[in-house]
Amino acid sequence: MATKTNPGRFFEDYAVGQVIGHAVPRTVAEGERALYHALYPARHALYSSDVFAANCGLDGSPLDDLLAFHTVFGKTVPDVSLNAVANLGYAEGRWLLPVYPGDTLRAVSEVIGIKENSNGKSGNVYVRTQGLNQNDEVVLDYVRWVMVRKRDAASPAPAPVLPELRKVVPVEDLVIPEGLSFEDYDFTLAGEPHRLSDYEIGEKIDHVDGVTIEEAEHMLATRLWQNTAKVHFDATFREDGKRLIYGGHVISMARALSFNGLANAQMIVALNGGAHANPCFAGDTVKAWSEVLDKAETEAPGVGAIRLRLVAVKQGAAPFALKGADGKYAPEVLLDLDYWALMPL
Repeated sequence: MATKTNPGRFFEDYAVGQVIGHAVPRTVAEGERALYHALYPARHALYSSDVFAANCGLDGSPLDDLLAFHTVFGKTVPDVSLNAVANLGYAEGRWLLPVYPGDTLRAVSEVIGIKENSNGKSGNVYVRTQGLNQNDEVVLDYVRWVMVRKRDAASPAPAPVLPELRKVVPVEDLVIPEGLSFEDYDFTLAGEPHRLSDYEIGEKIDHVDGVTIEEAEHMLATRLWQNTAKVHFDATFREDGKRLIYGGHVISMARALSFNGLANAQMIVALNGGAHANPCFAGDTVKAWSEVLDKAETEAPGVGAIRLRLVAVKQGAAPFALKGADGKYAPEVLLDLDYWALMPL
């Protein structure tokens, strides 16, 4: 009997060049901002105050960069990662336009790579996703790759195609929001006095604070983004009977924690790379640290760019823990994220 329900795509259902238009556009508003700031200790001034944002040359306070990312990401889940084992990584992400309350976001993805895993039970799928607003303007794009179950382990493996991805978005490719200026930046209202020139390449910052992940909160957050991946909700979907915390929840938590030490890293404009190093579960206490990887000036008045490695760890992690002598991530490391943010010079 034919079924009208959607079982989700399996690895065999993807082919390089396939374009997928994702369902359910979403109009985002101040309610999303309030929920986002309730879920995470998000305090960056540009995303909190219309007056602060206007003093920086914008029309008002945009919605948080990661709020826009999660909203677009959530559109893709039913078509890309409903049957995912895990979301593995990111590359070549760029925020191209601010998202304001009242904007309507939708998403389109193209399959750019596939490779079956050696166990024959799953494979990795690479997609490039664009988030568009109601004017068909691209507000962000990024590449991610996800491990997806096979429908039939005996089905033949497709020829592997691995995309060539840049390790870093060049500074000249960063898109600065039109009108943005930090010439009259108010460091008192922003919360810290540190500007770009105060940070040194190689410097590491312990963000001090920690948050214990609650089951109800991570599921509320994942529903907020209309992310339907089974691993986040269905406790019977994994052999260990645990709900996997959505990786974006860890990203937003770590980014919010990074305010303590990086309050003036106001806007994320590029995502160079990222890995969800180990799974996160309810009851884990997330802490974060950052490393300054690079600095650059931009053409916008008073605006600099800082490249940061953001690392989220859970309880038991050694100070600034990342990888062991074998080159593998330490078991307490949850997230390794490489991004560019805008900061006053």
